[in-house]
Amino acid sequence: MKLGLETETYHLLFQNGRMDIFDFIRKTAEHGLDGVMINVIAYPGDKYLHPKWGALGGAEPDHLERVRKEIEKYGLYAEIDARGTEPDHLSEVIEVAHKIGADVIRTYCCPGKYDKKLLEQAPNNIIKVVPLLKKYRIKLAVENHEEEIADEIIQIVNEVNSYWVGAHFDFGNSMMAWEDPVEAARKLAPYTYTTHFKDHIIIEAEDGYKVCGVPAGQGNIDLDEIFKIMVEHSPLTRINIEMCYPYVAKFKREKGTGGVSKVGEGAFKVENPPLDRHAIEPENYYYPPEELIEELIEKQIQGAEQSIKHAKELRDKYSR
Repeated sequence: MKLGLETETYHLLFQNGRMDIFDFIRKTAEHGLDGVMINVIAYPGDKYLHPKWGALGGAEPDHLERVRKEIEKYGLYAEIDARGTEPDHLSEVIEVAHKIGADVIRTYCCPGKYDKKLLEQAPNNIIKVVPLLKKYRIKLAVENHEEEIADEIIQIVNEVNSYWVGAHFDFGNSMMAWEDPVEAARKLAPYTYTTHFKDHIIIEAEDGYKVCGVPAGQGNIDLDEIFKIMVEHSPLTRINIEMCYPYVAKFKREKGTGGVSKVGEGAFKVENPPLDRHAIEPENYYYPPEELIEELIEKQIQGAEQSIKHAKELRDKYSR
């Protein structure tokens, strides 16, 4: 099993101009990992990221060629993280993936909130790009991205009914849809083409309970069991580490949607926030105030090292 690293693991460094895509590729190789997963999504607060292509830094031909050569220099595999299922957009992402040598693309259907209509549109949208996926031998993986439960992802994959389209399993995102991560893993494993390896806790914020990212091994998700499930029941040959720390997310579905109706046990056990609430409220973790940026960047770097170490330990325990 190969291990890769997603750019979101260092989101504070990217956001504050401390890292670009070339720094990230080199850092991934220094960690002794096997591949990079590049997020091509940008948000209004990402002042140092490309407004359209996020951490990739642009899509000009010469830039993409440099990125490809840097990836090849270190013998890494490449994947891309995108969003949405609109055919023209996905076609553009597929072309970019081909140019940097990426052979898997993650996408998701509901940017920010659950939208039944977008889920219903997804299969027909994705079917339209299957010929391009075939042409370039690239797989598309639909993620359980906070808003969707496993059964909804499986339905999309089954409706598309193509070898080139499968699922992306995120180790923690099912929690935002009130679905236990281990149960989601059992359902999605046979369909899974790529992953986000991460850990979560539940915290109580000013406006209610939230899902909070922490370094892998420091949360309440049963990462050991999920890793084992992925090894034994999925076609995966790679696990991608996406540490979401510091980070919080709201619940996106009604209680009970994914089978869990309350917090308090297992992955949904309530813990204290990982950062001092007198200094920063959880809703400010992703875009912290200027006076805390240096401290949180250092915590993110340490958290990345811990997450990589934990992923390697599980890889060595269950596969090689």
